[in-house]
Amino acid sequence: METFKKNRLKTIFKSPEKKVSIYFTAGYPALTDTLDLLSLLAESKVDFVEIGIPFSDSVMDGEVILESHKVALENGMTIEILFDQIQKIRAQVSIPVVLMGSMNPVYQYGFEKFCQRCHEAGVDGLLLPDLPLDEYEKYYRVWYQQNDLAPIFMISPQTNGDRMKRIDELGEGFLYALSGNSTTGSTSEIGDNSEYLQRLSNHKFINPVVLGFNIKTKDDILFANQFADGAIVGSAFVKTLKGGFNKERTKHFLEQLM
Repeated sequence: METFKKNRLKTIFKSPEKKVSIYFTAGYPALTDTLDLLSLLAESKVDFVEIGIPFSDSVMDGEVILESHKVALENGMTIEILFDQIQKIRAQVSIPVVLMGSMNPVYQYGFEKFCQRCHEAGVDGLLLPDLPLDEYEKYYRVWYQQNDLAPIFMISPQTNGDRMKRIDELGEGFLYALSGNSTTGSTSEIGDNSEYLQRLSNHKFINPVVLGFNIKTKDDILFANQFADGAIVGSAFVKTLKGGFNKERTKHFLEQLM
């Protein structure tokens, strides 16, 4: 099960405290903001960071994150630039980093090379929502293992018990539990799926479970913590970056969130 020995995600989830994670899109709002954002989040009480790999045809994201992908690509963000940025700042920050994106750009880059660069840059986990479990087991698991890279998978209200068990057995680091069936940043509330959330709480998972999608406020985080081991804030954070990264404004948002 525990194939990654130096992985920071393994360390942070050893403590029982509930975790808070922030998602942002690499290269947004400006190409070099990735470094400043990582530095600021590392200074805050955020436990780990999810960085989105910008892609023009992302299917799970709502309007806010799709727009951030568009701007990041226009800014010239590439996978190689992202790896260089993370590697550059790793001497200064130790916060765990998870990359999230679509299979297409990773496949185009070269999957084995991508995993190797993750290891070199200091990436801890990889979440590819459109990577089928069977293909992960058959073709890609070995590259995750060779590069101390945690395979992170998603579960949703449609995931039945048997599939949850299989996802849990194959995943490492944590399981990303969608709060509902909508895209990121929708108007849905995380309390709209109370039966599913209770099912998550009652299930005996091997891995920690972190709830994401439509978590916007401190109250949302506290609600999520009743059912999971932590929460991820995405679109609400990305909204604060629109128009340019302002450190004080971003710090204020994070303070209100914690």
